[in-house]
Amino acid sequence: MYTGLLHLHSFGRWVVLILLLVAIFRSATAGNRPFDKGDRTTGLLLTIFADIMFLVGVVLWFIGTWGYKNISNRGMGEVMGDNVARFFAVEHTIGMLIAIVLLHIGKAQSKKNIADSAKHKRTFIFYLIALLIILVSIPWPIREVGAGRGWF
Repeated sequence: MYTGLLHLHSFGRWVVLILLLVAIFRSATAGNRPFDKGDRTTGLLLTIFADIMFLVGVVLWFIGTWGYKNISNRGMGEVMGDNVARFFAVEHTIGMLIAIVLLHIGKAQSKKNIADSAKHKRTFIFYLIALLIILVSIPWPIREVGAGRGWF
């Protein structure tokens, strides 16, 4: 079960990243275009997939070896002293939680009774900040914390 969820979580990041890039692109190139059904659908799918990936991540944090079990076996002080263990036990989880909150705030901005140009601008800002946090919080194979892990 753990391996399947880990693969789902690793593959799902690409879905979230693609949807996030599409949402950012749509908002960045909107100009004076109305905030339409495509914008709302992209934002909705983005938040749904991001929420699912977060829930899968929380399950992995509790049943996997890098989260709760690592902290309870080694102690928080020792985990915080290990770059890789700290990344998975704390930094990845907190970063993704912050990104999810920003995605939801961006989605909520699109529901406000404000001008469409303001909706595009606000969703763009919140989605872009969330993207930057997500990119920093992913254990890419080129980083120490992602060494030995694949791109999928």
